[in-house]
Amino acid sequence: MNDVTVTDDCAAGCGAGAIREREPSTGLHHVEFWVPDLAGAIPGWSWLLDTMGWTPFQDWDAGRSWRLGAVYLVIEQSPAMTADEHERCRPGLNHLAFHAGDRGDVDGLVAAGPDNGWQLMFADRHPYAGGPDHYAAYLSDRYGFEVELVAHDR
Repeated sequence: MNDVTVTDDCAAGCGAGAIREREPSTGLHHVEFWVPDLAGAIPGWSWLLDTMGWTPFQDWDAGRSWRLGAVYLVIEQSPAMTADEHERCRPGLNHLAFHAGDRGDVDGLVAAGPDNGWQLMFADRHPYAGGPDHYAAYLSDRYGFEVELVAHDR
């Protein structure tokens, strides 16, 4: 289904208030994280994303990205940052949730996480910190970014 929008600047030269079609929306395009230390962030994110089947996509001096299907995730150290730390409890992004395979896959990521820069959060409620019917792991990296790794139902 195509979206329709009313616009003041129709590309075909239509008058104000003309209707034109937009490309269909198919879901998330990409997510970009700004990190204070790119070299320090890359190993943990690379391990996590590679393990879950994402593939390297782009690589430049100030950033890296990984792709899964049509979606990609960027880690970048931008000179435009106005702070040097992320705080997940402030307004903005709290965490990013991933489909992480079955329960065994989630458990494997939790077990290997500490060796790859990720710490288990809410250990006293793991793996049901999201509720009794939600098998997941919540991990954070050394910069305070949180991921939720969700197991699919059997």
